[in-house]
Amino acid sequence: MSRAHPSAAATTIDSIRHSLVGLRMPRALEVLDATLRRIEQGEIDGIGALDEILVEELTLRESRRVKTALVMARLTAIKTLQGFDFGFQPSLDRERILALAELKFIDRAEVVHLLGPPGTGKSHLATALAVEAVKAGRSVAFTTLADLIASLAKAERDGSLRERIRYLCRASLLVVDEIGYLPVVPGGGNLFFQLVNARYEKSAMILTSNRGFAEWGEVFGDPVVATALLDRLLHHAVVVQIEGASYRLRQHASLVPEHVRSKALITPPPAPKRRGRPPGKAASDHTNG
Repeated sequence: MSRAHPSAAATTIDSIRHSLVGLRMPRALEVLDATLRRIEQGEIDGIGALDEILVEELTLRESRRVKTALVMARLTAIKTLQGFDFGFQPSLDRERILALAELKFIDRAEVVHLLGPPGTGKSHLATALAVEAVKAGRSVAFTTLADLIASLAKAERDGSLRERIRYLCRASLLVVDEIGYLPVVPGGGNLFFQLVNARYEKSAMILTSNRGFAEWGEVFGDPVVATALLDRLLHHAVVVQIEGASYRLRQHASLVPEHVRSKALITPPPAPKRRGRPPGKAASDHTNG
């Protein structure tokens, strides 16, 4: 087969470059010359070259999509399952966590509870599962309970609570971190309930807490609201109990007092029986967008 005239080939390559610019394919444009040299050296044929160029461009676009989605989800501190030391927490079933990473719990609109003493890796696992969801193209929102209630309280004062709840219901996965670490402001439990009620049986959640379910009445300052919350949050739930010492302090265990290292574990009690409608004002506002 005769080769194309050099000037004709150059014109064609210029046309390809022009098309790649027009199609906004910067990575494909960047690797074009190197790919053409591989064709000339017989390392790859035309079909293989086209495939490699498209894969390079797709990889760049996917990387950008994930980066943007992570920012939108407020996942600024990225953690991965590969980076979690399962060997340090032998009580944790690694296969169970990897099964959660398949994200079927999102399709089933389940709530995953990660419970354990401070520093045992709850937030790391919650973040890692959220990252897996983002990579899979799921919409994710990540927040602490304190920040979430503050945003709901502000929306209530502004008269935009329904809109705020609708917005928070758009994410297919909502991660609420640090339940029980800070006291909940008066009325905060009711606001959280309205959001939970709006997402109930529609969208998945991951919750982390250093407090057992029996203590949620104290956490939210209202046993009735706590019962209404648990009624929904434990109906379709996966409870993962993490036992052991602080994951963050594992390199400094000798410096931690023995009574802290051996702190009593959190054991969740059975799920409460369903008791109908939620209390008070919580029942009046549960719009899902």
